[in-house]
Amino acid sequence: MRMKVETADIQEMMRHLRLCVVVPTYNNRGTLEAVVEAILAYSPMLIVVDDGSTDETKAVLAEIAGRDEYKGRIEVIESAPNRGKGYSLGLGFDKAEELGYKGAITMDSDGQHYASDITKFVDVAADYKGYMLIGQRSTEGDMPMKNTFANKFSNFWFTVHTGRRLSDTQNGFRLYPLAEMRGLRPLSSRYEAELEMLVRSAWRGIRIMPVPVRVYYPPENERVTHFRPGKDFFRISVLNTLFTILAIVYGYPSMLYHYLRRL
Repeated sequence: MRMKVETADIQEMMRHLRLCVVVPTYNNRGTLEAVVEAILAYSPMLIVVDDGSTDETKAVLAEIAGRDEYKGRIEVIESAPNRGKGYSLGLGFDKAEELGYKGAITMDSDGQHYASDITKFVDVAADYKGYMLIGQRSTEGDMPMKNTFANKFSNFWFTVHTGRRLSDTQNGFRLYPLAEMRGLRPLSSRYEAELEMLVRSAWRGIRIMPVPVRVYYPPENERVTHFRPGKDFFRISVLNTLFTILAIVYGYPSMLYHYLRRL
């Protein structure tokens, strides 16, 4: 009974703050149903963007959306062919704004995020309206080596582009303040989009705050990843080169301007 009361309270807070959850997914049939059910225990509205999945994702989402307890609480967007996570996030944000939401919590569909941590984002958002909140994992423990390297790589470039330090810029568990972003959407379409959104939001003067979250790493043989080391690292490198130039001519002056406006 206690869990029902707590989740009902969180749902009411999300309604009051006009928050929803956006989940991009691509061929995560094995984890998708459990992820969706867990999120709907906390969130009154979930937007799922199916990014051209070729497995049973469409059927899974149709079955869940048809359940009586979830009717009117799931919006499914189908996008084909596969265009990437950044593109899917843009579609999800567009739908959230269309439905009247002022903020969107994003989660991955691979089961690594704990839906119960939604409560942490909602609690912080109630006191820090207009902030972008980003999940912060512990860098200790069983984080795979390739994840640790990618995170440090991303953290370094975020500092170069903004002069700020964050310890987990690769975390996809976030709250995007759509009202403050005013139509800000990823220009890049794949994994680099999440770093891009952090940098461009900082340049726009949106304040960014980390929120401690947990993460589950399945055994190596059970992990599903769509990261393409060669192509995706090349795209990320091109983005970082471009943003280094833009940071000098636009980013830093823009951040100074927004800082002075707040004084």
